[in-house]
Amino acid sequence: MAGIRFTKDVFLWGMSAIYLFAFASLYVQIPGLYGDDGILPVRAVLHSEAESLEEINDQPTLLRFAGKFGLTTQGGMDLLALGGIITAFVAMVFKSRRDMFAFSVMWIFYFSLYQVGQTFMWFQWDILLLEAGFLCIIIAPVNLVFLKTSSYQHHDGITLWLVKWLLFRLMFASGVVKLTSGCPTWWGLTALNYHYETQCIPTSLAWYFHQLPDWFQKFNIVITYVIEIAIPWLFFVPFRSLRIFAFYMQMLFQVLIFITGNYNFFNLLTMVLCIPLLDDNFWLCWSKSKQGKAQPKQLSLKDRMLWVSQRFCELAVVVAILYWTVKLFTLSFTPQYTIESKVAFTMSQLQQFLRKSLPTSIWLGLACLIVEILKGIIRSTMLVPGVFWKIWSLAGCIVFGAAALGMFAISLVPHTVIERQSHNNLPPAVWAMHKSIEGFSITSSYGLFRRMTGVGGRPEVIIEGSNSLDYGWKEYEFYYKPGNVSVRPPWVAPHQPRLDWQLWFAALGSYDHNPWYLSLIYRLLVGQAEVLELVSQNPFPHQPPRYIRAWLYHYHFTSLDESSSRYSDTNWWWRKREREYMPIMYKDDKNLINYMKQMKFLQDKSWKPKKSPNFLKQIIDYVRNMIGQMEGFTFLMSLFMAAVVIQIVNHFLF
Repeated sequence: MAGIRFTKDVFLWGMSAIYLFAFASLYVQIPGLYGDDGILPVRAVLHSEAESLEEINDQPTLLRFAGKFGLTTQGGMDLLALGGIITAFVAMVFKSRRDMFAFSVMWIFYFSLYQVGQTFMWFQWDILLLEAGFLCIIIAPVNLVFLKTSSYQHHDGITLWLVKWLLFRLMFASGVVKLTSGCPTWWGLTALNYHYETQCIPTSLAWYFHQLPDWFQKFNIVITYVIEIAIPWLFFVPFRSLRIFAFYMQMLFQVLIFITGNYNFFNLLTMVLCIPLLDDNFWLCWSKSKQGKAQPKQLSLKDRMLWVSQRFCELAVVVAILYWTVKLFTLSFTPQYTIESKVAFTMSQLQQFLRKSLPTSIWLGLACLIVEILKGIIRSTMLVPGVFWKIWSLAGCIVFGAAALGMFAISLVPHTVIERQSHNNLPPAVWAMHKSIEGFSITSSYGLFRRMTGVGGRPEVIIEGSNSLDYGWKEYEFYYKPGNVSVRPPWVAPHQPRLDWQLWFAALGSYDHNPWYLSLIYRLLVGQAEVLELVSQNPFPHQPPRYIRAWLYHYHFTSLDESSSRYSDTNWWWRKREREYMPIMYKDDKNLINYMKQMKFLQDKSWKPKKSPNFLKQIIDYVRNMIGQMEGFTFLMSLFMAAVVIQIVNHFLF
């Protein structure tokens, strides 16, 4: 049986890289988003300074202690982000530092930032990182001495299984909610006709994918349902080939999303979550692939019969998936060499499927987890030498097995939200366990792309400023969101420009339902330097404008078809002004100023540091002045490549 020692280390390395991206991406945006003069100042939502750990239960964040170190709230956020960057960087470079302590520090720091992140951090990938990061704490080894690497533990299979369960919940729910939402584009298999141009920040490759024929876009929706709903069940099968097949399918799916849409670190995080589907033999075979295939060993009759039966079962599973795919989506070839597809089931049949599949997934998951626990106990009993170490290994399997059962139990509450009957039938004890940890984001429900927005055109808010009400209106250009129709869609992942993302959401609603938007407008009217760093092109570099307004446009990708009204050989976008999004506002508008004061955006600091500025504050300020608000993608790639280069040098020289 193949081991998972190297697989576990690859997973922890990947999670370290994801943490590095997450902390670094947030760090460069802190002054403009959360500083005292930022869009959503953290001081407006942070409770009073805490005197002890018991006092932070109502708002569990380390920022409550910032004042004790002579730091402002922004300085506290900088400290946590820098601490996370350094810890993640060191964990990437040194295997011995990918331990429980490092992942505990990263999780606590990110959770502290998430608690005060407000609308700019209310994304599913932030919650997913917190859940996956918490699992890393119990997966990572306990290294008590620097540069000492802990050996493989027999309970590793138990803890890594929890990652498979998280991946299953993520993918299965993401596929199901597309249908339970009742969105006509998902049911009509037309969602991809709109997705590429209406997603938050498309890449330039999305423009080319948008030009693909309708029949191919529909077929891709069918493949999406298969990968998200059917394939995840293979995560738990006893056949290694099917698990590797599931791994490749999930990786392909995430790569396609990654190259067509800037979903920050989400796709990379999902890829990392796929790693526990593998074992060490996978990496061994991959590393030796260039050496050619070894001569096959002679198998006994019993082994050959076992091999044939396994291949038959694997083939039967693949054939079953293909059969039900064709049947449920009425796939058929046409004389024009295209594939026709259409949903052949109803909402009622879908609900019936969920009422059966949710309980099945729970019992299947529980059975697989118990098997992993028993395997760990058996290995500890048979393979560990010495009475003391045998007892130690057994104790580890029992302790981590109990912890895994607890994590599995509390995950059932968010897992079953997609089907009401299964949700309501959960035992009271499970509900009680979930409620006790609900505020710590240890487990959550998921479901991406629930409904397709922008079917009639991608809504986009364009902000304009002027020094006259009658003329001279100029547009503000942001780094990543569509604006100028001739600008190529950028590649920015794994960085997440959180302001650009929220402007996309703002276009789907109204400005008066987004307090941060009015704060943004006020900061532009007063020419706040930290906020202007988040703007690519400020049309008023010397003095802020007297007036600002906003229009709602509908954007579409241009077309390759020369007969189309949207054809262009120079522009990437075609846009049409729809209506006024926000009326004209000016800096001295009493209603705007009163609103800013009411939201505590303009108030003085709620509390000041008890200690005077110290050496720690000087270091944090020095680093901030040196880095500033560097362009996010450049900053992330610089850190990542530096870590990779140092690790390579360390591997070959030491």
